[in-house]
Amino acid sequence: MSDVIEGMEAVTVHIRDIEAARRFYSEVLGLKEVAYNPAAPRAAYAIPGTTTLLTMHVMGKDEGGREPGTVSGVVFSHHDPTAACAEIERRGGTIVDKPHTFPAAVGTVTLCVFADPDGNEFVLRHVHQPPAKSSR
Repeated sequence: MSDVIEGMEAVTVHIRDIEAARRFYSEVLGLKEVAYNPAAPRAAYAIPGTTTLLTMHVMGKDEGGREPGTVSGVVFSHHDPTAACAEIERRGGTIVDKPHTFPAAVGTVTLCVFADPDGNEFVLRHVHQPPAKSSR
């Protein structure tokens, strides 16, 4: 059987206000805007360390998909989510779930959850690597 997924191009979220979204994603998150079409209205941002784009647009009247403010489960990484979430909050972002650390199937995880101006929620996490075992 062949693989049906070979990669990821983009994650798209619906938003209500393109200018508020653009301010949030560039000024609060510090992402680089790589495309903007005010007529659509659509914008795209580079996600550091990947070739995947984070795209957004105002949801069309008859368009399918998730309503603005209902996205969750998109996970970003940072080596220090506690510091990153503090900076997001300092820049005016909304922290939905304060940073916390817990054991998980992948190892010990520290994460927090933040929301964009529409209420779309994103996870910022770090999986802690266990200490290297001594060869003695």
